Amino acid sequence: MTSDAQPDLQPDAQPDLRPDAQPDVQRDAQPDVRLVKDLVAEIAAFEDLYETHVFNQDGVLPHVFFWDVTQETVRSYLGRDADAPDWRRTLRFLEGQSARNVPGIDEVVVTSFLEYLPFPGQPGHEIVGELGPVLAARFAQVRPAG
Repeated sequence: MTSDAQPDLQPDAQPDLRPDAQPDVQRDAQPDVRLVKDLVAEIAAFEDLYETHVFNQDGVLPHVFFWDVTQETVRSYLGRDADAPDWRRTLRFLEGQSARNVPGIDEVVVTSFLEYLPFPGQPGHEIVGELGPVLAARFAQVRPAG
């Protein structure tokens, strides 16, 4: 080894993005997982759902988790579950996240939340009218007939 050989140090490198990083740490850096964790941090009523999800799935699967978020949100909207997270807070959170235009976030919100909202004629379909402008525009793209 020569004296000018130095280890490859990158002070600006993010340790959770290294190829040799632990899988959970590396996965947490992805926007879809961050979305789930931010939702739970913002709306504590999702904590039990999150803990059960992580236990059952052995980690965070954003699309699977958001199917449950959709169900809880519609139940809250219909007033069927007093303990369900407040639907208004959930929609505000998702509106703010969607306005960021982050591909990993958008994919989860569109395919695992908006697409699972009730269809016309189903109980709770009126929640579609409560979507903010960003969510409403995306909903209209993926489900133009409502």
